Amino acid sequence: MAIGWKLHGDGKTLAPGDVVAPDERLRWDRTVGLGAQHVVAMFGATFVFPILMGLNPQLAIMMSGVATILFLLIVQNKVPSYLGTSASFVGVAAAIRAQGGDSSDVTGAILVSGLVLVAVGVLIHFAGSRMVNEILPPAVTGAVVMLIGFNLAPVVAETYWPQDQWVALLVMLFVIVLSVAVGGFIGRIAIFLALVFGYLLSWGLDRVFGRITSFNAGTGEVDTHWRVVWDGVESASWFGFPARTTVSPDGLEVAGWHTPTFSAAFILLVLPAVIALIAENAGHVKAVGEMTKTDLDPMMGRAIAGDGVGTVLATAVGGSPTTTYAENIGVMAATRVYSTAAYYVAAVVAILFGLCPKFGALVAATPGGVLGGITVVLYGMIGLLGAKIWIENKIDFGNPINLVPLAAGIIVAIGNTSLKVSDDFSLSGIALGTIIAVAGWHLARAVAPAHLKQQLKAERS
Repeated sequence: MAIGWKLHGDGKTLAPGDVVAPDERLRWDRTVGLGAQHVVAMFGATFVFPILMGLNPQLAIMMSGVATILFLLIVQNKVPSYLGTSASFVGVAAAIRAQGGDSSDVTGAILVSGLVLVAVGVLIHFAGSRMVNEILPPAVTGAVVMLIGFNLAPVVAETYWPQDQWVALLVMLFVIVLSVAVGGFIGRIAIFLALVFGYLLSWGLDRVFGRITSFNAGTGEVDTHWRVVWDGVESASWFGFPARTTVSPDGLEVAGWHTPTFSAAFILLVLPAVIALIAENAGHVKAVGEMTKTDLDPMMGRAIAGDGVGTVLATAVGGSPTTTYAENIGVMAATRVYSTAAYYVAAVVAILFGLCPKFGALVAATPGGVLGGITVVLYGMIGLLGAKIWIENKIDFGNPINLVPLAAGIIVAIGNTSLKVSDDFSLSGIALGTIIAVAGWHLARAVAPAHLKQQLKAERS
């Protein structure tokens, strides 16, 4: 397909209520500026989540740009969106590592989930978008998104927050104030600005108070250390491809590019996140369609498959899984510019950032306390997105078809409950909770009396 955009009006200004369509653009200088805004909007989460998954943030940034270009080509430039790092896999990545897996196990399992997402997208493209609601109704998708977010609470409490509780508290408050009191574009990049704030705060505390004695995630013990360690930043070069995964002298893995490995147990652990991605992509396609006054439902299958292709490509070299980003949809809503040209600019900029090892080392050196303040907000927000799905779809929890199986699935996931299937295989946490929520809901609907089914039908109409 040829890539080209019509110039909108004079290319400089928008009339009240006017919008720039996906196949249009402003002047190139303004388009480049908008592309830079999209980079800033996706930046914070796109390199925070790889760190939380133990993957290389430099590689994640670069592959997000590559994945975005592929996505735009797959959707024929009709769905403007940026593919940043997905938060849905943070919990399962932690679970894989807790069971002895390494980065190659994480990316291998996620790569398979990307292939499943491609298959689902192709199926939806030919069968129609209605099948999503039939198999994964909003009540179920809301529960799965919620349990993925809330399952991560122990990671905050046990790994990030204890590294520097006061920095974590101040960073958390910074995110809250900036998101609510300031709003607008600044509010949408609150995570990115909180990273900068927390970094500077940690550096200042090192200069004023010296080393801190606290939990050190690098050693897994309580010791005395600097909050900000820039040894890796100083030794990194300015230009080059991300380094290959290595093992440091202390025996710890240093994530870089690598080839994935595959384990059936880890793959089953990751697959529930596909449900969250389907819901997320479908919601974003609907949102963009409403904002552009365009019926994008015929593109939903392509969008989901495009996200799957991005995830497969990124994880094949050791990068992070991808998803469409609400942060960038927010930028479009604020600017009324839906031109895909701006996304190509953002993608190219991200690729250039990914070719700077010094930048990657700087990101990887983010102090644990800073991540503590950010993750306590981010993980909670992921969970509450599930509640948002329920509210928007007016889910009736007075109906036990919705209430009982979803309640069970959520608690199983949050409590990291396990079900031992055999000596070599068990289901736990997110995987088990998702199976209970999905299968339990369909079972409840099948055995429910007629009046409860009628209530459910009225809710879904």
